[in-house]
Amino acid sequence: MTPLEIIHAHPMPFAILMGVTFVSADKERVVATMAVRADLCTVAHVLHGGAVMALADGVGAAATVLNLPDGARGTTTIESKTNFVGSAKEGDMVTATATPIHRGRRTQVWQTRIETGNGRLVAVVTQTQMAL
Repeated sequence: MTPLEIIHAHPMPFAILMGVTFVSADKERVVATMAVRADLCTVAHVLHGGAVMALADGVGAAATVLNLPDGARGTTTIESKTNFVGSAKEGDMVTATATPIHRGRRTQVWQTRIETGNGRLVAVVTQTQMAL
């Protein structure tokens, strides 16, 4: 199975609920998209910060799964930091791209950039995942 097929074979229910679509994946980079729907927005019709963080968490977790050491049975987030630098409006499509900072046996650190369809940066999320 390809890395993208592995991710699709183990769907995350919350990512499905948010409308996350994984579009490409390998051990060095995982990319997903998500439409900015009204139910994911603030009253100002911009993507809610919690939705931004949840998108990044799911993409970072998927990237970690592709890089788990032999014998590991899963992963969990143990730390996450988000820098919000812009906004995405209702109706936009955002893209989340996760790349590795560190991939060890016990922990992995991923940086996920969230951008709008026209390339405007929304957030940079750095998260640490622990292999279970």
